[in-house]
Amino acid sequence: MNEPIPVHLLTGFLGSGKTTLLNHLLKSPEFADCAVLVNEFGEVGVDHHLIEAVQGEVVLLPSGCICCTVRGDLTEAMRSLHAQRDAGTVPAFRRLVIETTGLADPTPVLSTLMHERVIRHHFRVGSVITTVDAVNATDTLARFPEAAKQVAVADRLIVTKTDLAAPEAVQALRERLACLNALAVVHESGGQALAAGALLGDEGGEASAGARHAVPERGPLGVHRSLVQAPPGAPGGIASFALELEHGVDWTVFGVWLSLLLHTHGQRVLRVKGLLHVQGAERPVVVHGVQHLIHPPEHLPAWPPGERRSRLVFITQGIAPDLIRRSLAAFLHTLSTAPA
Repeated sequence: MNEPIPVHLLTGFLGSGKTTLLNHLLKSPEFADCAVLVNEFGEVGVDHHLIEAVQGEVVLLPSGCICCTVRGDLTEAMRSLHAQRDAGTVPAFRRLVIETTGLADPTPVLSTLMHERVIRHHFRVGSVITTVDAVNATDTLARFPEAAKQVAVADRLIVTKTDLAAPEAVQALRERLACLNALAVVHESGGQALAAGALLGDEGGEASAGARHAVPERGPLGVHRSLVQAPPGAPGGIASFALELEHGVDWTVFGVWLSLLLHTHGQRVLRVKGLLHVQGAERPVVVHGVQHLIHPPEHLPAWPPGERRSRLVFITQGIAPDLIRRSLAAFLHTLSTAPA
């Protein structure tokens, strides 16, 4: 059975440099085994690079990258592209990049990848890459909830135009981004193109890698306090915080709690991801949820050196971190002491 193809989502608000970044990636030799779904060819300015029509709206670029437009349903576009791959009418790409519009909410795309059965069989979530304009981001984040959400769900944040902004402004923006998303890896791009390999990371391992580096403050019952929270007036009421559990947890108990949480508050839980120490399991379990949906759990090959604790990072909108913290602590305590 073939391994699912990692899907990287490229998003960012209008004018944040997403088009520039995508054009760079499309020309990179590192993308020779990549397929890219874009909204319109004209928007990314690749028309003069097209050298061979493969089928319909699918084209092959000089780098070897496959590029096609999304003019209708994303699910159908992904199914069609994979079918052409199997039929040999397009090269056998091993990764897919989806570029969203500047005003798009990324969570529906993530939900499609995690929920739609046919898509989930062939593809898996890789990284969410969000571009942020160092010059205009402060105003944009304050005015547009879409921009804040794009930042909140990112695995990698690309701060663009840093060569045009004052150093203190860039630092202030980085601090604000940390309040929205403490888990994301931040890169700065000030006129120099970033390496494609650095952007894609380890093809989907970012979800657990970020959580391993969180060092939250201890709280009661082994549940750690907030890693970082949005200050008063943060855009969209979005907060990022981490919970850490000292002892192994019962998978069934935890699964019931997380399912109930997302069923009740799914619209306000933008993402939850991290590592879980399950009782009786030698390897860590990767937990990854988007709003109402939970990605099928996966086991990592081994724990990071010196680590054997559950670390979960939540990115929420309009829900108090204390509510989740107290709920988990109470749920674990109640069910662990309940009679069989």
